[in-house]
Amino acid sequence: MSTLANIAINDITKKYKNASFESLSNVFFSIQAGKIIGILGPNGAGKTTLISILCGLTEPTKGSVAYQTEDNKTIIGVDLKKIIGFVPQEYAFYHELTPAQNMNYFGSLYSLSKDEIKQKTDSLLSILGLADVAHKKINTFSGGMKRKVNLAIGLIHSPAILFLDEPTVGVDVQSKLSIIDFLKETRQQGTTIIYTSHHLSEAEDFCDDILLISKGNVVANGATKDVIQKNNAKDLQSLFIKLTQTE
Repeated sequence: MSTLANIAINDITKKYKNASFESLSNVFFSIQAGKIIGILGPNGAGKTTLISILCGLTEPTKGSVAYQTEDNKTIIGVDLKKIIGFVPQEYAFYHELTPAQNMNYFGSLYSLSKDEIKQKTDSLLSILGLADVAHKKINTFSGGMKRKVNLAIGLIHSPAILFLDEPTVGVDVQSKLSIIDFLKETRQQGTTIIYTSHHLSEAEDFCDDILLISKGNVVANGATKDVIQKNNAKDLQSLFIKLTQTE
């Protein structure tokens, strides 16, 4: 299969059954492969719904998402699942197991060989500073260590697209910096990162592009610095307050 070139989001609208309003309304934007994009907005703005649609977990009421290769072919089905990694805000692993055991389990779900799982496990846990605790039960770990395990599991199959939902929430400063530095290196290797966070100073430094949502509508979209300047805001936090103050 050719390399992922871009993701096109075309007129996405989502209204849940019995809801009195649309969670998302006519959302258009595109994501260039290899970039980091932040999907930002207040609680209830529609971020989680949009991420769920992009991951294929939720069907839109209207519109479509197209994952396209360099030769303009659309990636679908099993091929799409193979290139997507998802790191949720909630811990998505077995606490009574060790990091190595979790990596072995989740790697097998992607049909990786034992050698591939071992190589990825050793590499990721070493880079994330978890090599010394690879065989210790996770239920003894700190919050920052658990976040790193969550991240390692999401990357076990070397996805082309990585979805991150609040990847640094509730961790200490050192762990936060370590995670962000690791993610920047992951991006340098060609991974597309789609990220949500309420840490706006972190997002301003981390994201190439931002998509700001308010009440299900896109209120700003584009290169992070350009969007801030265009709206005469001094930083991302000021922009956020300015464009979502009626939320």
